[in-house]
Amino acid sequence: MKILVTAFDPFDGESINPALEAVKLMRDRISGAEIIKLEIPTVFGRSIEKTVEAIRKEHPDAVLCVGQAGGRSEVTPERVAINVDDARIPDNEGNQPIDTPIYEDGAPAYFSTLPVKAMVEAIRLEGLPSSLSNSAGTFVCNHIMYGVLYTVSRMDKNIRAGFIHVPFTPEQVSKRATPAPSMSTIDIARALEAAVRAVVENEKDITSVGGKTD
Repeated sequence: MKILVTAFDPFDGESINPALEAVKLMRDRISGAEIIKLEIPTVFGRSIEKTVEAIRKEHPDAVLCVGQAGGRSEVTPERVAINVDDARIPDNEGNQPIDTPIYEDGAPAYFSTLPVKAMVEAIRLEGLPSSLSNSAGTFVCNHIMYGVLYTVSRMDKNIRAGFIHVPFTPEQVSKRATPAPSMSTIDIARALEAAVRAVVENEKDITSVGGKTD
């Protein structure tokens, strides 16, 4: 089994991206699966192009995209991506699309095809906080999740795909006037490895409570 794991470069003035630093720390083989790591730009359009290029080259069985969600206190697998770019800030090339479809011929939304609830459970069993998220936002994280799911839905291959958000690191929080949740890069890497194990071990998702009231 082969799993492609992508992570964004730093953005919005940050010197690091915890997603990228944690992916670098991940083992190259997890539960027998080969892990292919890919750094992608925090740029609308180009992030999808680079990931799709890797999918066509590597022929993975699954794709897990990873991104930073500053302010979140948990590692959060995403349930759904929506067909809209609505950028609060510019990307790393100055693009700031507003209310723009990612693909004109795409569905309104695509659900993750990874076992997201099993991933949450596996991360929690590592002693790390995790919950299921129902919004990947409308920036480049949602953009890449939607773009990958759109692409693989049109390929004649059974490729599962999805996205997971991770918190700030303590280094990032220390620069902020207002305290914010954080998690060490080592713990984020542990969480990602647990999530990958869940992908390897669960062809279908588990049944568990994952809903929220807000």
